Amino acid sequence: MNKKIISPSILAADFSNLQAVCELINQSEAEWIHLDVMDGVFVNNISFGFPVLEAVRKHCRKMMDVHIMIVHPEKYVTRFAKAGAEMLTFHFEAAENPQKIIDQIHEEGMKAGITINPDVPVKVLEPFLNQVDMVLLMSVFAGYGGQPFIEETYERMDELKKMMELKKATCLLEVDGGVNLENAPKLFSHGANVLVAGSSIFKAENPLEIIQQMKNC
Repeated sequence: MNKKIISPSILAADFSNLQAVCELINQSEAEWIHLDVMDGVFVNNISFGFPVLEAVRKHCRKMMDVHIMIVHPEKYVTRFAKAGAEMLTFHFEAAENPQKIIDQIHEEGMKAGITINPDVPVKVLEPFLNQVDMVLLMSVFAGYGGQPFIEETYERMDELKKMMELKKATCLLEVDGGVNLENAPKLFSHGANVLVAGSSIFKAENPLEIIQQMKNC
């Protein structure tokens, strides 16, 4: 049975009280906290940078799962390590040499993740499945929270899991975008280990209850 990890995405949280957001996640059954870093170049949006990561690291006891949507990710690997990232996931599309970035991340003592947008063939990930700690399949296009889940994601998950089995890869599979209580059970049944959820958690009346239900679905 797959391990079920919930990684709440603070992009959908109330940034006016970041400490309270961190404390909520500390109290929850979530094992990770997901941070989306956007540069306004790779995606048409800007989120937050190193000061926010450092503040989260100060207040949050959960593993920092950092997804970078930036160009030239190789330039910032050391900075992310110093800011407290423990899992650093970069986009295949933004990397001239993905293997070099994977090696950089590992050299800095972090776990390495690689991700692709929904319009990129899953096959491009095959050479890296035994090199990374996690693959993130985007179930919406990177850049904005609150987008509807793309149903073709299930087929892409199945294709990826087959490749992983053939290569005897042990990396985790994370899914991010439009995740909620309705599709979480199906995502886990298709092999997801980690679900990123933002709006469905932080827009709920009781975020702690949603996290618990999602983890135990």
